[in-house]
Parts: sequence; structure tokens; C-alpha cells
Amino acid sequence: MKPTPDERIDLFLKKKGRRGMSEHDVYGVKNIIKNEPAWLFIVLGLLLVILVFFRPWVQIGAGERGVLLNFGAVQERVLDEGLHFRIPVMQQVVPVDVKVQKAITGAAASSSDLQEVSSEVALNYHIIPDKSNIVYQTIGKDFKDRIIDPAIQEVVKAVTALYTAEELITKRPLVSASMREHLSERLLKYHIAVDAFSIVGFSFSKIFMDAIESKQTAEQLALKAKRDLERVKIEAEQKITIASAEAEALRKQRDIISRDLIELRKVEANLKAIEKWNGIMPQVAGNGAMPFIGVGDLNKQ
Repeated sequence: MKPTPDERIDLFLKKKGRRGMSEHDVYGVKNIIKNEPAWLFIVLGLLLVILVFFRPWVQIGAGERGVLLNFGAVQERVLDEGLHFRIPVMQQVVPVDVKVQKAITGAAASSSDLQEVSSEVALNYHIIPDKSNIVYQTIGKDFKDRIIDPAIQEVVKAVTALYTAEELITKRPLVSASMREHLSERLLKYHIAVDAFSIVGFSFSKIFMDAIESKQTAEQLALKAKRDLERVKIEAEQKITIASAEAEALRKQRDIISRDLIELRKVEANLKAIEKWNGIMPQVAGNGAMPFIGVGDLNKQ
């Protein structure tokens, strides 16, 4: 048979010995041993309450940093991603997002030629992780409204004023690079890094847009007229070249025909002379310098 609880207690006391213990002490020890499971549950319950309500640990997620506060005071230590333990009541951990974030902001400005320009820009930025505690201490979590948007407004106004409205369109990459450079310098003072910057779009007044459209139309018409003039010049040169070639060909042909015609006329004259010849050879008389031709014919007359 298994021993009863009282028998197990007596056996325990015998092993440990009862020297120096009164009956009252023995009775107290027995009560403690009997109530041991109840005390164990109480202790476990207290530990569970502490774990649930005080949470002596904190988990920092991916792309975050933990700002450690001792009774509300920001500490130099910045907690990385992962699980960390803290002292309940005394320490508090505030997670700060250090991933790349995007801000799209509209800004109104004036160009150097006093044209109203409405710009929409997109900015990608992130908090420098090692400086998360300083950003939280000096700015807080709403740094976009406090720092990012005002900085964009100021930079867009300053850079836009350096260019004419037409240059803002034709030199857009240069304008965008200048805005990014100025914005990076401005935000770096607050431990915020610029990852990318782009101009989403420019919009101008209707009068300016109509003027631009008219100018482009005039330039296109002038370009068309210039091309037409060049085409006419080329066609005229082609005609001159063709006419010159034809004239040269006619000249050569005329020269050839003239020589052949002269020879032909000679042949025709010879043929006519032969047709008129009566078959009597001309007679030559005399030993002097002037011979007499055809004397026989004269005598016959």
C-alpha cells in the first residue's frame, strides 16, 4: 500500500531529523509540506501575471529600430531587429520605421520670367538607422509633416526661380538633379537620407501654354517652309543639270550632224557635176605659166 501524506511527512522528518524541533515546529512543517502545491500555483500565477501584463521583452521587426527609454529619457543605445529584454516599468522601447518611404508633394512656385509653375514631386527617403534615437528625440514620429514637406516646398521654390518656364521643360533632368542635391543637403542635417527624387509633372498657366503652342506651331510652319524651299532649290538644280546635259548632248549632236552634212553636200555636188559632164576631158595647151584649158571647145564655137 502507498503511504498516506502524513506517513510520507513523518518519513521525511525522520530522514532529516527532528533535533531542535518542538512539536509546534513539526506541526508547522507538516502544514507547509501539505500546502506545497497551493504555494506552487500561487508562484506560477504571479509569474504569469508579470509576463502577461508587464511584458519584460520586446520584438523589433524587419526594417525597424528600437529607441530605448529609461523613465522616458532617450538612451544612446539603438536596438536592432530581433528579440530584446527590458526592465518592466523602468524601460520602454519605441519602434521606429527605417525602411524606404515615399512622399508625393505638390508645390507652387514662380520661374525667373515670373511665370506661375505648379510642380508635383516624388521623394524616396529613409531615416539613418543609427540615428533613429536622435530623430525620435528631436523630431518625433511625424517627421514627414514637420521636415519632409516643408523642405520640398522650399527647395522647389528656390530651384524653380533659377530657370525660365521654357527651361524648366527643356532642361528638366538638370532641374531635377539640382532639386535632389539641395534636398539631400537639407535633410541630412536631420539624419534623413534621400534615396530618389523625381519631378512627376509641371503645369503652367493657360496663357503661357497657349503661347507655347503658338510658338511651336510657328516653328513647325517655318521648318516646313524651309524644307519646301530646299526642295524647290534641289528640284531647280536638278532641272538645270538636266537642261545643261540635254544642251550639251544637242551641241555634240549638231557638230556631228554639221560635219556629216557638209560631207553629204560635197558628195551631192560631185554627183551633180558628174551628171552634167559630157564625157570630154578638158584640154591643156601652152608651155607658159598660164595654161589654156578647153581650147578645142572654143575653136568649135
